Amino acid sequence: MLRYLSMELPDRYNPKDVEGRIYQWWMSRGYFKAEEKSTRVPYSVILPPPNVTGSLHLGHALNHTIQDTLVRWKRMSGFNVLWMPGTDHAGIATQAVVERELKKEGKNGRAMGREEFVKRVWQWKEQYGDRIVEQMKRLGDSCDWERLTFTLDEDVSLAVRKVFVDLYNKNLIYKGLRLINWSTGLESAISDLEVEFREIKGSIYHIRYELADGSGAVEVATTRPETLLGDTAVAVHPDDERYQSFIGKKVKLPLTSRQIPVIADAYVEREFGSGVVKITPAHDFNDYAIGQRHKLPMLNILNKDGTLNANAGAYSGNKVQEARKLVLADLEAQNLLVKTEPHTHQVGHCTRTGSVVEPFLSEQWFVKMGPLATPAKRVVESGTVIFEPESWAKTYLHWMDIIQDWCISRQLWWGHRIPVWTCLACKKLTVSIEDPTQCQHCASKEIQQDEDVLDTWFSSALWPFSTMGWPAGTELQQTFYPTTILVTAFDIIFFWVARMIIMGLEFKQDVPFRTVFIHGVIRDAQGKKMSKSVGNAEDPVQLIEDNGADALRYTLLSQVASGRDLKFSAQRLEGYRNFMNKLWNGTRFSLNSLRNFVPPAGGLSALPVKSELSDPDQWIIFKLGVVEREVDEMLKSYRFSEAANSLYAFVWNTFCDWYLEFTKPIFASPHETPEKKATQLVLAHILNRTVRLLHPFAPFITEEIYQKLPLKGEALIVDTYPTPKNDKAFLALGSEDVATELDLVREVITAIRNIRGENRIKPGVRIAARLSPMDDRAQKILGTNKASIMTMAKLESCEISASGDLAKCAVQPVHVKTLNVDVIVPLAGLVDIEEEVKRIRKAIEKLQREVASLTQRMSDKSFMANAPEDVVEQGKRQLEESRGQISTLESALARLL
Repeated sequence: MLRYLSMELPDRYNPKDVEGRIYQWWMSRGYFKAEEKSTRVPYSVILPPPNVTGSLHLGHALNHTIQDTLVRWKRMSGFNVLWMPGTDHAGIATQAVVERELKKEGKNGRAMGREEFVKRVWQWKEQYGDRIVEQMKRLGDSCDWERLTFTLDEDVSLAVRKVFVDLYNKNLIYKGLRLINWSTGLESAISDLEVEFREIKGSIYHIRYELADGSGAVEVATTRPETLLGDTAVAVHPDDERYQSFIGKKVKLPLTSRQIPVIADAYVEREFGSGVVKITPAHDFNDYAIGQRHKLPMLNILNKDGTLNANAGAYSGNKVQEARKLVLADLEAQNLLVKTEPHTHQVGHCTRTGSVVEPFLSEQWFVKMGPLATPAKRVVESGTVIFEPESWAKTYLHWMDIIQDWCISRQLWWGHRIPVWTCLACKKLTVSIEDPTQCQHCASKEIQQDEDVLDTWFSSALWPFSTMGWPAGTELQQTFYPTTILVTAFDIIFFWVARMIIMGLEFKQDVPFRTVFIHGVIRDAQGKKMSKSVGNAEDPVQLIEDNGADALRYTLLSQVASGRDLKFSAQRLEGYRNFMNKLWNGTRFSLNSLRNFVPPAGGLSALPVKSELSDPDQWIIFKLGVVEREVDEMLKSYRFSEAANSLYAFVWNTFCDWYLEFTKPIFASPHETPEKKATQLVLAHILNRTVRLLHPFAPFITEEIYQKLPLKGEALIVDTYPTPKNDKAFLALGSEDVATELDLVREVITAIRNIRGENRIKPGVRIAARLSPMDDRAQKILGTNKASIMTMAKLESCEISASGDLAKCAVQPVHVKTLNVDVIVPLAGLVDIEEEVKRIRKAIEKLQREVASLTQRMSDKSFMANAPEDVVEQGKRQLEESRGQISTLESALARLL
């Protein structure tokens, strides 16, 4: 008969010894690979491609951990899983990084010329581009790495060109003069996502504009006085009685010889300032819309580098800040500057260069979004695409209702160059997937490709199908498109999610995914947004180095709840590192109890005989069934924090703290009794199922443990995920009635331990306890388990009887379903009663002060109206808990007096 020779685990769990080795083993066995043809149900996820320039940050760690949890769960649930990895060329970010590197070498990127510069960027990418991929692997990402795709790969570039050409031929792409975000540092158009608003202490300037007919003047207020040089109107509200006679007249534009009209527009707020606003259509997005409505001239006063151009007259050639000083000085000299007031306002800055972002009138390439947005709205309204949480669907639909044409051109060299060629002979455009050799209109060889590249988000919008071989028809698309779920943050719902839906419907005639899971943002322990500039950002790679990937993953997953933001703290991370150690030590103890265990020939299919099971065995099996059901339901509804916390409670409390304690007397027996053999088999089964349940959350430590277990398969990563459905036979061995009885025993022991702790009775001191059951069933349970209670609660005596005299006693009621017991511990001789009375009174006074303070705060209407919801809820809970503690302490005090 072959006995299980326990493969001992080291005394301490060291993630550094495990994680890299386990990951390489998974890779070498091909466990991450998807099958293009399979009878299994497909489950596919596209990884939001991180910037090739980037390093893993905590936002990535959260996003990837959620995805990896899902794909590991589905892989273990028998699905054919594809997790498609990739990286983004990140046009602006990458070009900025390489330009900085060149500057260190004393070189100018622009002076190198396009071809040499792009070659240099590719060299940088080859050298550093895999850095973030390796960091993703350290986190445990189980992607199909053989399918790793880069947004500038040849296949993706072909897809990008085809989409551009097709949209152009459908008149959905055009070149036009429109107002866009302009980075003077990059000298390029940028997206809203690349604009960071900073709070700036500035001024608001009140300027007098005199009516041309000399009949009066109006006063306007602005934070940017230099832009008045681009004004083409002033506006008032059409119903503002103060200015009815002004509408249609003209005012003299200060510091110029121009006259501009006074117009009426409902956009103007009558109550704000003087009720008159200056209109600068070429340098303000709201003014641009007004200018279009009233057909105003669009006068651009800026050059691409941020200096004022010839339209600014005498101020041309100056940078904006210098021009502002000159304009203000001249206004003051002409008595047109009425007053200056301090004013703090938000100013957009380029995230890559730090330069102020200017609204800039520029000729760019645009996608006409209106016709494309309509079907993309319908699929969310109809539930074809589901947002989780559902509230984000409203945000998506709102953005789609106000959608503007998309500026897709960038004045960069790194990226997908726009596939448009201008004929120098006939001036017409050739738009082609392949590089043309001549003009398609006049056959001239003198053609020149557009200098601009496409917005990075253009190629990202095609990601769900460009990564699968489109425009060619592939087996991969047949199997895995549409993908199952997209996991992302809320800030790119418009920039990425909406555009993927648009492009999927346009080019694949189907949505790119069925579900969009939106997670929150990670904040520090005080709730502040993490930022390198603030100094509260955490490096996940260092956190993994110090604590292990599993501890970091669990820390993040334990807080993923309904799109809410997460608070990250070192203390919380340390707590989950301790959890990994608890699992490790509990397993070591268990394997020691399984020495000389004889694994049954049937392996996991061999079950113990129910009649031979001890109460603790039936209790733990029932508890396992509860956690299997909870985790199954929670993962299906994306309640990651609840699933993680349910497993935490099962492992730490139910299994390690109680089951292993309950079964110590059984394993201590020197005899190989049927009960002992049955408990060994149950323990082996429980260990196996525990690591299977935990694997998607903490993959490294669970795989390492799994390989040391007496009951196991080839690899945990491809073993079956336990559910009440597939684990029915084993779970049937549990008993709810026995579980209830043992729960009562556990709560009684806990109550005695709590009394010991609250009254500062030393752990080694044996004490007496009186248990007062309220019914016959509770009395029978206590009588049957009296020995266990005495041993585990460290009692010198245990009386099961009516309550009796409670003077000088600590009392704690215990309730388990319909069972009720009063746990009574006489304190005479164990504590100094007089000192205890003082302590309790002092504690009551402190709590009463807290209650008074909290009550006052909860009664403050201003606080209740403005405080965050979670702060208010926390205050209410704290108030309720404090009142409950006072009541408990007052009862305890009465018994001591």
